[in-house]
Amino acid sequence: TKSGPVDAFGYACETKGKRKAGEALGLIPVLGSLAMAIGYTVVMGWILKYMIGTFTGKTLAAASVDDFAGAFGSMASAFGNNFWQIVALVIAMIILAFGVGKGIEKVNKVLMPVFFILFVVLGIYVAFQPGAADGYRYIFRVEPEALADPKTWIFALGQAFFSLSVAGSGTLIYGSYLSDEENIPAAGRVALFDTIAAILAALVIIPAMATTGAQLNTGGPGLLFIYLPNLMKSMPGGALIAIIFFVAVFFAGLTSLINLYEAPIATVQEKLHLSRVPACGVIAAIGVVVSLLIQGIVSQWMDVLSIYICPLGAGLAGVMFFWICGKKYVQSQVDKGRSSKFTDLYYPICKYIYVPICVLVLILGIVLGGIG
Repeated sequence: TKSGPVDAFGYACETKGKRKAGEALGLIPVLGSLAMAIGYTVVMGWILKYMIGTFTGKTLAAASVDDFAGAFGSMASAFGNNFWQIVALVIAMIILAFGVGKGIEKVNKVLMPVFFILFVVLGIYVAFQPGAADGYRYIFRVEPEALADPKTWIFALGQAFFSLSVAGSGTLIYGSYLSDEENIPAAGRVALFDTIAAILAALVIIPAMATTGAQLNTGGPGLLFIYLPNLMKSMPGGALIAIIFFVAVFFAGLTSLINLYEAPIATVQEKLHLSRVPACGVIAAIGVVVSLLIQGIVSQWMDVLSIYICPLGAGLAGVMFFWICGKKYVQSQVDKGRSSKFTDLYYPICKYIYVPICVLVLILGIVLGGIG
């Protein structure tokens, strides 16, 4: 529909004489994207502070794991990292102000290759460290009991929704910028490169932990901000490794932050008829205020979004496209930019498998208190 979720949902419901209702529903994924971006802003503030700290020496200055934990706890408390959090948001907004072609696309052409190169270098370095093999065994081991447990697949499903940003907003917004000559099914590459990036990260982090005999099943923010700096400090050339690592993480996180803020910015442009820069200013003002207020509860904030808003938004987008717009419209849109017709299986698979899966993810997330 060449528009964001609000107008796209409105277009779908207009065929049933319910445009206003569709636009109201379209606000759910937009607000969800904004809320997710605000929570992510807090995390990006942490990452930026640690990245700068690798150059000044502060990131690796702690004497023990307990000291690293204390430093992180102080930073992650209410109003514990105001300055760097605002700086991270300003950097993202400057990029967004230049728009998709001049801002997002050009930055990503640099950031994403740098991300992959840095992690490949780190992965090679870690591979030659004593004890790294234990990390590889941990990553690639096969446990039949785990594969037989339905929760394993439920958690994997939740990870896919979160990691691929399938929430009915970001993907739709970026799709609205594509020309009719673009082959949309080629977007499958997103899943491929997302998986490669995740494997690369695992091939750095887990073997690095194994080289020092650390507990490999440790997770959460502490993995990045407590245990890894402690491990890097003990490594030969640890200061250089920390610089490369946190620069790479900041670059990767910045692309995600940009993606999350794009949907609400584009919606403000559409509905308030503002140009790009003022729209960025409106969303930035909201982002600054709310992100500062939620610093002490960001974990709970993100849990609520991942359990309820992501699958709800994704399910609503699926219902609008596959159930309300209908088969003829779906097939015509998917076939644009292609020299041959896309598979006839696309519509029934998405309508009868994808959309119910969204509902399943939402229900199981509520029942289990979170997925992935």
